[in-house]
Amino acid sequence: MDNKAMFKIGYGLYVLTANEGEKDNGCIINTAIQVTSTPNRIAVTVNKQNKTHDMILATNTFNLSVLTTQAPFGIFKHFGFQTGKNVNKFEELEGYSRAENGVCYIAQYTNAYISGKVVQTIDLGTHTMFLADVTDAKVLSSVPTVTYDYYQQNIKPKPQPKEEVKVGYRCEICGYIYEGEQLPEDFVCPVCKHGASDFVKIS
Repeated sequence: MDNKAMFKIGYGLYVLTANEGEKDNGCIINTAIQVTSTPNRIAVTVNKQNKTHDMILATNTFNLSVLTTQAPFGIFKHFGFQTGKNVNKFEELEGYSRAENGVCYIAQYTNAYISGKVVQTIDLGTHTMFLADVTDAKVLSSVPTVTYDYYQQNIKPKPQPKEEVKVGYRCEICGYIYEGEQLPEDFVCPVCKHGASDFVKIS
């Protein structure tokens, strides 16, 4: 067990994964802390609406992949911050490995992974906190852990500005657009040579 892996958690975004039968599931969480060092014990908080939550309740095991600043938006979109889907989230997904406990972890975009064995569950209303003994911990890279702020500013796509609405008239014959508040009565389309009567106002 590499204790340095513990330094990777506490302020980042993670993929929490679980396995039940033939299905591997996972979700994005932002609450993971080291509780004690003797024994190595961590706590993760998971939304009850999540299928991963149900798998952890059933098996008492999970893996925590500590995402790095190199993780693309596709990883966050794939696992989501909440999901109720009862699917195999690792089907057709590249860049993952399976730990000794049989649970998948995201290898390609993480600097560490930590395996946990649940020793206590705490009901927090909409969420459950799982206290777990660390059974395996490995550092995979020195790339910095991605924080929520970093995710918002550098990974999450920025909303696209709305296209400026043009004021004008469109020729119903050829599609030519005349930009302006008022179409002259004697205007002739420069493309198809039809008159102003064949133009409609752009709404």
